[in-house]
Amino acid sequence: MNIQQLEYLIAVDKYKHFGKAAQACFITQPTLSAMIQKFEDELDVKVFDRTTHPIRTTDVGLQIIDQAKVIIESVNELKNKANLLNNILGGTINLGIIPTVSSFILPTEIFSFLEQNPKIKMNVKEMTTDNLIKALKAGELDAGIISTPYETAGEFYRDFLFNEELMVYSSDTTDAEKKNSFVIPEEINTEKVWLLEEGNCLRNQFENICHLKENRLKPKNLEFTAANIHTLVYMIDKVGGISVLPELALNQLSGDQKKKVFRFKKPYPFREISIIYYKPTFKQKIIDELSEFIRNSLANTLNYNENPKDFVNIKP
Repeated sequence: MNIQQLEYLIAVDKYKHFGKAAQACFITQPTLSAMIQKFEDELDVKVFDRTTHPIRTTDVGLQIIDQAKVIIESVNELKNKANLLNNILGGTINLGIIPTVSSFILPTEIFSFLEQNPKIKMNVKEMTTDNLIKALKAGELDAGIISTPYETAGEFYRDFLFNEELMVYSSDTTDAEKKNSFVIPEEINTEKVWLLEEGNCLRNQFENICHLKENRLKPKNLEFTAANIHTLVYMIDKVGGISVLPELALNQLSGDQKKKVFRFKKPYPFREISIIYYKPTFKQKIIDELSEFIRNSLANTLNYNENPKDFVNIKP
């Protein structure tokens, strides 16, 4: 029995398919199948029922898989501890990020951080805040990046990352209130508002800025909620309307799209982004270094840093 076999077991249990599990583990299917068969023969157990499609994990197998995950986590902790003792920034970290943040820092700050720290392996998942917190409590994640303060996140450690302004993205660029390039929340036509899906903190923040009504722009026989900001931008470009946009999203807009972005009237609304974690671990050095890297990278690029007195925090 070896660590690789345990990783193969977990992969097959996850994908319910030997071929897909082999691809995820970067080995051939015959090799993976042979390693798992060897494991089953050694322990005289049947982990998977191969007669079903998709493959089913047996009752005994479920218990084996649970123990395998504990062992893998312990091995990773041991590696992280060794790296820490050797003053090497390395190891594996499981990170959750809310979708309205991941799109804008994953291909930039986080990619750059990993390029500078090749000994770190990072598993990133996009998750709503509530699901992210559940995963942290279950030990499935080591840390999460969310909008704070958040009511149910009080038991976690929290490190501030950055503050970013919340802005308006609108297809109507001729309204009188926009002559000075700012929008008064009370004058927004809320019947034209496009929102993200329930459970998204950016939706809650927009609702806290404006009182919302049913969107009259969508067909009466259409029920639609967006899961990401890019979909909202596309809908507004095609059929009109208005939505809220975090400042970092501007970096991914075209020149024409940037002309549709307007600031709210002072005090400008902003959201606070932090990294939270359940307890300090041997992965703490990775969390600390990642936090510092993101803070330094965005320190001079966001509007909030020019004059914080002009802003007000909109809680999720």
